[in-house]
Amino acid sequence: MSGPTLFVMVKEPRPGRVKTRLARDIGAVDATWWYRHQVRSLLRRLRDPRWRLVLAVDPDPGALRSRDWPFDVARIGQGRGDLGARMIGSLRQAPGPAVLIGSDIPGVSRPHIAGAFRLLGAAPAVLGPSSDGGYWLIGLRHPRRVKAQALEGVPWSHGETLSATRPRLPGPVALADTLDDIDTAADLTRYLAAGKPVTLP
Repeated sequence: MSGPTLFVMVKEPRPGRVKTRLARDIGAVDATWWYRHQVRSLLRRLRDPRWRLVLAVDPDPGALRSRDWPFDVARIGQGRGDLGARMIGSLRQAPGPAVLIGSDIPGVSRPHIAGAFRLLGAAPAVLGPSSDGGYWLIGLRHPRRVKAQALEGVPWSHGETLSATRPRLPGPVALADTLDDIDTAADLTRYLAAGKPVTLP
C-alpha cells in the first residue's frame, strides 16, 4: 500500500478571493494578509516525513506565485464542482490513505494529523468535527474506491454538515479531535480569549 497523503485546500491569496466573511469584519487586505501568513505557518507545522504534503489549489496550481507558498510542496488543482465534489476529487488522486483539511485552522498540528491517520488504520473513513456542526478534516483509507458523487447534496456551512456526510462515507466512520476554523473576527477573538496562538494582521 502506498504511503499516506495529506491534502491542504488553498485558494490564491488575493483580496476578494479569500476569507470573504472575515474580510467583511476586518477588511479584504487584512483578511488576505492573515490568510497568507496562516497558510505559511500551517505548512511549516504540518511538514512531516510520515506523510506526503500536497496543496489542492483553487483555481489551479499555476495561480500560486513563488512568494505565496513554498514551491517544493506538491500541488494539484481542486477541479470543478461544489465543495464536496472538490474534496472527494482531491482525495481520489491519492494512491493510498489520505486526509484532507482546510487551510484556515490555526489549531491543527502534526499530532492531529497523525491521529487521523492512526484512526484510518482501523476505520475506512474519518471525520474531524467542528463545534458548529461541520468538520475540519475528512479522510479515507481507500479514496479511489469512493464514488466522485459521494458528497453530492450535502448542505455546506450548516449545523448538520457532519451528520449529513457521515452516512455517505464507508463505515464505520471514526471521529478525530474537534477543531475550528477562522471565518469571522469573532472566531479570532474566541481563539485569543482561549489563549491559543493565532496570526493576526
